[in-house]
Amino acid sequence: MSPKVRIALIHATTIAVDPIREALDRDWPACEAINILDDSLSPDRASAGMVSTDLTRRIRELAHYARSIGSQGILFTCSSFGSAIEQAAKELDVPVLKPNEAMFGDAIRAGGRTAMIYTFPPAREGMEEEFREEAARLGSGAEIDSVFVPGAIEAIRAGDAQTHNRLVAEAAAQLKGYASVVLAHFSTARAIEAVRAVTPVPVHSSPEAAVKKLKAILA
Repeated sequence: MSPKVRIALIHATTIAVDPIREALDRDWPACEAINILDDSLSPDRASAGMVSTDLTRRIRELAHYARSIGSQGILFTCSSFGSAIEQAAKELDVPVLKPNEAMFGDAIRAGGRTAMIYTFPPAREGMEEEFREEAARLGSGAEIDSVFVPGAIEAIRAGDAQTHNRLVAEAAAQLKGYASVVLAHFSTARAIEAVRAVTPVPVHSSPEAAVKKLKAILA
């Protein structure tokens, strides 16, 4: 029997853990997923207002640790550290994925305008920049608009998934004229079925897309 592919999942918040584990259990149960959590990263990112030198160092150190334990692929699950993850990826000899790159690629290939539903304000600017960079790389004129859902992340942090999903779906139901919808964070992915129920356009989530991309690279 071939050894399992070891994937390191690096989390900055506990609310990202369940959505990616569910995606892996469903779409790639044969991999060995290892959780690495530093839940000081998310509040420190919010306080800093930027991806600081210190935060970049910490992200790089986490990636190097993940590689040191034999990980053949690394997936970050927090959407607020794009530039630091890119730097870490350049230093390692295994695939290192940002949370949303696969999801953005799927939406961009569909063309047109994408609506991004987000719940964590510090992530918005960096994610929009990543979307535009990926669109340029793919030679696409796809565009993105961001839609903030107040109260949703507070609900999920309090363990109230029902309220979180309802708020996200209510925001999605108001969207008109978009070719696709993306759910910005791993934590938001738990609302995907509620969102798909209220919009006729394709809805993409980061865990689903990231697992598909990693599996294609490594399986």
